[in-house]
Amino acid sequence: MSATYPIADRNSLVPEPPFHYGWRMSSPLFRSPCLLAMTFALFSASHSDAAGSPLIFVSSFAGGENGAISAFRLSLEDGSLRPLERTTGIGNPFFIAVSPNHQFLYAVHAKAFGGKEDEEVAAYAIDKDTGKLTLLNRQSAKGAATCYLEVDATGQTLLLANYAGGSVTALPIREDGSLGQAASFIQHQGGSKVDPKRQDGPYAHSIVPSPENRFAYAADLGLDQILTYRLDASKATIEPATPAFVASPPGAGPRHLTFAPDGENLYAIDELSNTITRYSHEATSGTLTRHESISTLPDDFKGSSHCADLKFTPDGRFLYGTNRGHDSLAIFRTGENGVLSRVEIVPSLGKGPQNLLVTPDGKWLLCANMPGNGLAVFRVDGASGKLTATGEPLEIAMPSCLRILP
Repeated sequence: MSATYPIADRNSLVPEPPFHYGWRMSSPLFRSPCLLAMTFALFSASHSDAAGSPLIFVSSFAGGENGAISAFRLSLEDGSLRPLERTTGIGNPFFIAVSPNHQFLYAVHAKAFGGKEDEEVAAYAIDKDTGKLTLLNRQSAKGAATCYLEVDATGQTLLLANYAGGSVTALPIREDGSLGQAASFIQHQGGSKVDPKRQDGPYAHSIVPSPENRFAYAADLGLDQILTYRLDASKATIEPATPAFVASPPGAGPRHLTFAPDGENLYAIDELSNTITRYSHEATSGTLTRHESISTLPDDFKGSSHCADLKFTPDGRFLYGTNRGHDSLAIFRTGENGVLSRVEIVPSLGKGPQNLLVTPDGKWLLCANMPGNGLAVFRVDGASGKLTATGEPLEIAMPSCLRILP
């Protein structure tokens, strides 16, 4: 059994080489959705909820019955994961987001990810006790290969980035958690062409609200830009700000963005140059100013690798980034003015580390190794930021995105 997705640029989601769309799904869990469902039911029925164990949602990027969102309880004592519920009927849920009040979850829904038809975003109500998801409705994403979702701080706007074609969209969130039709759609234009294969046009890869919730920033891999939009969450609208963008280093290919917890700096993980670039953030005007970049790879590495995701510890002292190809996690310490220094690089315990999650207590880091069909859990050393694996990764089909309900 294999999966093939006709997207504009396969390399952006899983790098090629060494990964490609058309991998062999050799895992017994992947070959048998019924077996996986029975496993979840068995564990759910035979274990009681542990007090203080947060709910973890994991999306499985696949079609048919293999496409799913799985719920787990994470033990904050030993890092173990207990399966609760597996929601199917979701086509290729590459990315998910949770509302600030933790009542609703939003997921990409696509019959053919990156195909000719616009994709959809599905809204779900969350049962916080069981992890069960109840479908509320679906709305058009107004684009294809929808690869990033984020809810603003008020819970009134869902922001999304469409990789294929390079556009961003804003959807209103109703009081019951369901989605309204798009209130804003903005098509990016151009292409830096530094990399003629990867940057021949716009490829929007993420969009995040600013800490004060007045702006939204979109990373476009094809343009080598981070675009700035004014955000009106009450109307679910975005419009270009002035200045309209800040340029990334030529050929960097910015992918994901994250603010430091203090809001003073925005960091972009650059997929093509395998770097993390710091941008200082002026809250009143929304202006970003580019500063230094730092490599996520060992100095002597000569192979092919592409970055994917980055996450801070809640105290802002440490930042983690993923290397797909080198299959590792780069650990950084923040210094004066938010300048990063590399602590070390450690194996991700699986192929293609796609997405990260750090728990609110800062003690645990989860890594979704998507083509490796595994979810790894690491204990975070609060003094050094270094990681210690808790054991063998949990086997799960194509984990692509992680979210937590504390």
